[in-house]
Amino acid sequence: MPAPDLPAVFVLNGPNLNLLGTREPDIYGSDTLDDIAGRLEDRARELDLAIDMRQSNHEGHLVDWLHEAQASGAKAVLLNAGAFTHTSVALHDAIKAIRTPVIEVHLSNPHAREAFRHKSYVGMAARGTIAGFGAESYLLALEAAAGL
Repeated sequence: MPAPDLPAVFVLNGPNLNLLGTREPDIYGSDTLDDIAGRLEDRARELDLAIDMRQSNHEGHLVDWLHEAQASGAKAVLLNAGAFTHTSVALHDAIKAIRTPVIEVHLSNPHAREAFRHKSYVGMAARGTIAGFGAESYLLALEAAAGL
């Protein structure tokens, strides 16, 4: 849970991201989600922000957490929806339903991959997208969130 005196940035991660570090490292890199969380927390402190990092393999959890981000007054949400990016109208609608800015994040560049990854329901609703820079994508998205 983020520090109560600092603006929070929710970092929401979807299916299979719990396997980072071992899942297809040639595509997703060797950093684990915990590695990424540590770097985000370090940078967030420098930016006077708090990180609330979460991961679920269940679409409904991500929807609930988007609602919670708004209800708690979060500054922004960084969302790596994983495969739900390309399939979830529910996430699209949840993003559209809240005022909290959402930044779509991807480790790889979906447009350089299989054709089915080229459509992003999340991206259609998000404030912006950062993709293709590996774990650095999260840090770039945090910088963008800090500037909002």
